[in-house]
Amino acid sequence: QVHAIEKGVDVLIATPGRLLDLATQHAVRFDDVMHLVLDEADRMLDMGFIRDIRKIVAMLPKERQTILTSATMAPEITRLAHDILKDPVRVEVSPQGQTVDAIEQRVHFVDAGAKRALLASLLQDTALSRVIVFTRTKHGADRVVRDLEGDGFTAEALHADKTQAQREQALAKFKEGRVKILVATDIAQRGLDISGISHVVNYDVPQQAEDYVHRIGRTGRAAKEGDAFTFMCA
Repeated sequence: QVHAIEKGVDVLIATPGRLLDLATQHAVRFDDVMHLVLDEADRMLDMGFIRDIRKIVAMLPKERQTILTSATMAPEITRLAHDILKDPVRVEVSPQGQTVDAIEQRVHFVDAGAKRALLASLLQDTALSRVIVFTRTKHGADRVVRDLEGDGFTAEALHADKTQAQREQALAKFKEGRVKILVATDIAQRGLDISGISHVVNYDVPQQAEDYVHRIGRTGRAAKEGDAFTFMCA
């Protein structure tokens, strides 16, 4: 990476921690930076990167264009925007916390021990052609995959304990239709743009309302209709 940067680049795409590491090693210079884009600032807040971002911003030229994108505007993100943006124009693509009208939302009240059987029953319907199942934990995702395979379905897990190669392989199988069920933690709720997802299943109820919106937003895309099921325990 250092060798590539030494040759000079027009665009540098980096995670905050790695960029700060290279900067402190004097392997990268910011003298000529004209544009700074902070993508998914809310996720960087969730992952504890805001302090690193502030350190990086302090190294940049004062004269620059700054673009900040965020799915939600938590107080910390609002403060960050106030500190690093100058007379910003706010562009809001869609109202916060609202779901897409094209998604049919349903809730199933079910005992925790009966969720496996309910999921297997729903998946018998051929209309569920390409499905993302969301779980709260990585271990939960692996367990659901094992349960599905035990019930005769093919499924792949997607979570932070998987290597990049394993994630890419799982996504490739899902996109190509070799596997019709992807079981994921919230690592997959944003950034995944896979066409033709027919259904989203919240096997575990998400912790935040915004997470619910992003999860079910994997379906009902590109003017198509979609369905979302949520399993609700006592």
